[in-house]
Amino acid sequence: MTHRLLHLIVVPIIAAAPLMAQVQSADQIIAKNVEAMGGMAKLKAIKAIRITGKAAFGPMEAPFVMEQKRPGSFYQDVTVQNMHLIEAFDGKSGWTINPFAGYGGKKDAELMDADALKNAEQQADLDGPLVDYKDKGHKVEYLGKEDVEGSSAHKLKLTLKNGNTQIIYLDADSFLAVKQASKRTVRGTDIETETTLGDYKEEGGVMMPHSMEMGAKGRPEKQKLTIEKVEINPAIDDAIFKMPEKKAEPAPAKTAEPAKSAVPEKKG
Repeated sequence: MTHRLLHLIVVPIIAAAPLMAQVQSADQIIAKNVEAMGGMAKLKAIKAIRITGKAAFGPMEAPFVMEQKRPGSFYQDVTVQNMHLIEAFDGKSGWTINPFAGYGGKKDAELMDADALKNAEQQADLDGPLVDYKDKGHKVEYLGKEDVEGSSAHKLKLTLKNGNTQIIYLDADSFLAVKQASKRTVRGTDIETETTLGDYKEEGGVMMPHSMEMGAKGRPEKQKLTIEKVEINPAIDDAIFKMPEKKAEPAPAKTAEPAKSAVPEKKG
């Protein structure tokens, strides 16, 4: 938005009025969203959170646990076929253990690539990107209203500091988020996903969605997440966010030398 304002400096101030109104509208809508969730004081009172639930991929279910802690750490463990897919971010670096990657899977923790790290930073934001968006270096544009599953919703375009973008839809009556459309780059390819949110319940004085359905834009396959338990301000050891050291390979077993015969060999 900064470069747009620079261009407006050389034109009459009246030309800037629509833009100023747009910014004001976006800030007012975000303020109502914060109020609808429970208010800034209750949001900031949450220093850590542990969420337990399950992800459904068609007939298959995968239990998961996600932990977040201020100022910006998260840990996620998804159990699939009795194997653990783990992602974590400690505020600076991110790592993963993916037993399904490559031939035979990966048993040791590996650092995330640059694209995955951007996504990890987003997941570690306990308040969500709209709260204090200016301080975080994000930009927001108000795009008017749009119908979302039969209800009117305010449409906000969020450009994150890392370059990823999101379209966030806030219900026009409740001002709670009902849909998100995200665009990010993975290994040079743009990936667009859509997420619908619902079944809001109060947890620690804050309204949180307990049902989410997500999938690639334009594709029928969806992944459904159901939140079963939310723990507010649990004790979380910071060590869980740190990348574990690589496990030492066991030393190869020594082959026993054949025993020498006690009977002397005959000469000639």
